[in-house]
Amino acid sequence: MVTNTPMLRLLGSSITRNGAIHRRDLLRSGALGLLGANALGSITSSLAAAETSTTAFPGFGRAKQCLVIYIYGAWSQLDTFDPKPDAPQGIRGEFGTIDSCLPGLRICEHLPRVSQVLDRCTLIRSMSHPWNIHSAAYTLTGNAQTELIEGKPRHPDHWPYFGGVIDYLGDQGTFGEQTRGVPRNVLLPWRQTMYAAPNRRAGTFGGFLGAGYDPLCTNFRGEYPLGDPFRAVTPDGRFVFDTGDTPQVTLDALNRRRSLLDQLDEQYADIRHSPPGRDYRRHRERAYDFLSTPGVRDALSVEHEPTELREAYGMNLFGQACLSARRLLESDVKLVTVVWDEFGKSDESWDTHHDHHPRMKEFLLPGFDRAFSALLRDMDDRGMLDDTLVLCLSEHGRTPKFYATSAGAPGRDHWSRSYCQLFAGAGVPGGQVIGSSDETAAYATDRPIDPKDILHTAYHLLGVDPLTELDAIPGRPVPLVAEGEIVPELLG
Repeated sequence: MVTNTPMLRLLGSSITRNGAIHRRDLLRSGALGLLGANALGSITSSLAAAETSTTAFPGFGRAKQCLVIYIYGAWSQLDTFDPKPDAPQGIRGEFGTIDSCLPGLRICEHLPRVSQVLDRCTLIRSMSHPWNIHSAAYTLTGNAQTELIEGKPRHPDHWPYFGGVIDYLGDQGTFGEQTRGVPRNVLLPWRQTMYAAPNRRAGTFGGFLGAGYDPLCTNFRGEYPLGDPFRAVTPDGRFVFDTGDTPQVTLDALNRRRSLLDQLDEQYADIRHSPPGRDYRRHRERAYDFLSTPGVRDALSVEHEPTELREAYGMNLFGQACLSARRLLESDVKLVTVVWDEFGKSDESWDTHHDHHPRMKEFLLPGFDRAFSALLRDMDDRGMLDDTLVLCLSEHGRTPKFYATSAGAPGRDHWSRSYCQLFAGAGVPGGQVIGSSDETAAYATDRPIDPKDILHTAYHLLGVDPLTELDAIPGRPVPLVAEGEIVPELLG
């Protein structure tokens, strides 16, 4: 027996209470299928360390909603929130630093607006893990190891995205009754890496819960005057649900289409009851409910916002997605994710293997600076930070040293041993800095924190015991998070 802590186990669609985690449960766990039997000790010890997650720590269930902002690529700690002005030129880079609203804390000079909202945030400067890859799945799912399947979003060994788990638990009644037509798990601006070639990244999909627990994704319709929507979009651009929302479709027409599809379902029972069929039907039902629910559907209509506010967020895809996310949360969506995604060629956007300084200065840092600061101010003014957890995440940092490349000006490679993340809302202390790194921002030297610790903490704040288990397949229960522990400093 590993722990006597009561925990929730979800096996299929039933919910039962179990007073212990037994060694045989761990042996048949999907975690061990991925990690091998040698990992039993580490899983056992980490579960034991987290055994009092619902009783020893405050803030359980304080967050009623969650906003995940994901900077895919990912950003450089040295050129954002952990600059090292005394490091050699080949490490510190071209950018200077500025004072923030927190005494003694200086950040990159190209984040002037964000520097003035850090009193609403906790900044972690000591995020650290061993995988120098685009480990979005590692960061977002709780899977113990994903490096072999990171580029295979539908691989059967993937665990579900954090938002998909919240959606699934909601179906089991964990969060009470949900208003029909209000989705729990929405992702903007589009399905992850939908417009990035040739990559298909993992991280935000349904994993072993099935595609039915993928996020309800939007798409964007509008013009890109500078060729990249993350640089600029036209004001008439808009977000729509990804299965064909058009202004010409009336509710009557929508219902006729739904009736026709229901009739087809009856003719093809075998397909209907297959796993892919069930996933499709769940997505379809959510889509129709979503489209026929004016309050949620209209949340995507950012054109109803004052022009001044839209421009404060930034007239680009990330800024308008953040504004839409705030509107979706106001419509009672449980969890909204905004991804600053790849677009077009790989190694563009935040994955700055080349042309690091020009890209960071021209549109990456200014775009984030404008949108994130406006979002926090807007949510704070509306009282939304009281019970909305805001997670600003990235899968890793960038190498301290620059390296030359034939693709353009020098860049920074992947680096996961020390990087930064931001948190706010739902009781997360404002004006707090956790952890530190060495003189070149290469290694976390104080309070290293793993992405799985963040997932533990997020589940806890949303009222979910992080030791809850899900069935990967019948008879193979896996924990929501394979390892890790709650970060008490984030609980206030």
